[in-house]
Amino acid sequence: MDTNFTHTLHEQTPTTVHNNYCIYEPIVPEIRAIRVLTIDSLVGAEDQYSEVARSAPDFNAAKWCKLERKIAGMALANIESNIERLVVNPTIKRVHFTELNEQLTKDFNAEAIILSGTLRDFDFYEPHLFARLNEFLRTTSIPILGICGGHQMVGQAFGANVITLDEKLPSERRSNRQIEYQYRFVTITDEHDPIFVRLLGHPGYERQHKNAKVMRVWQNHGLQLDRLPAGFKHLARGYLAEQQMMVRRTAEQLIYGVQFHIEKSFQDWNLDSYWNHRVESRDGRLIFENFLIEALRFLGKSDAEIFATDEEASAKVKRLASGAQDEESEGLNQSGW
Repeated sequence: MDTNFTHTLHEQTPTTVHNNYCIYEPIVPEIRAIRVLTIDSLVGAEDQYSEVARSAPDFNAAKWCKLERKIAGMALANIESNIERLVVNPTIKRVHFTELNEQLTKDFNAEAIILSGTLRDFDFYEPHLFARLNEFLRTTSIPILGICGGHQMVGQAFGANVITLDEKLPSERRSNRQIEYQYRFVTITDEHDPIFVRLLGHPGYERQHKNAKVMRVWQNHGLQLDRLPAGFKHLARGYLAEQQMMVRRTAEQLIYGVQFHIEKSFQDWNLDSYWNHRVESRDGRLIFENFLIEALRFLGKSDAEIFATDEEASAKVKRLASGAQDEESEGLNQSGW
């Protein structure tokens, strides 16, 4: 398969659809269309907690599940906003990981699957839920991207174990864990993988890192994979977690896993301006977009089929701009101004 990036990037004045997006370069929807299943990887109902979870001193099924549902809503919204703003005509269907099966992917005609992050330790889930998921992950031919906990889900399906950052079993250190909750530098170990295309330069912005193999990405985790799963290739390592990024690329499967969060670019930071994700998350955003492109290429699409024309992209930008203005006007109305 030819992985050369032949598409000509849009070169235009660095303006954005919304002033909360990256201020250094234009964010233009490059991809014409894609059908994506976004997967809610968190506990979905009170009866999905295991006996191990129920024995925890602070276990409260209703309280725990309410928090999981709140976090799931935010996580999936971030993932879906990336798809919506990077693709001219996306089709998105959100499902819980317990619903994921081959018939669902066929009925939806899925072209990509994105697994969200998680909250609880995996032994707090009912074991049979993972048994079904693991079989699906090992056999599906739909391209997959696992983010943070989704990356760990992929890893354990292929034989790796999930451990704490100081290499303990989760059951050995339920509390007082070392965590990464900040932007960290991650080192690329295979810069030739197409998932990294365009990270080294873009119209209106050039990387300033002295080491071109370094990315800056948002970390929010206290667990990691203990090793590279069988059949995967190592793509990036981090300060505390060695398995920061990986890929399984065979004739039958394309699966990427990223321990860090690549979906922050389009969150509305008018609500929380402390973390300046709109600028810092640039590397993650390009990885996200490159995955969508690679998924379509894996399924046999040509560049002419994958990439939007200038006219299609411009029309989408106008729609997004109109929507942003409507949201701002609605916010003013609700505030009483």
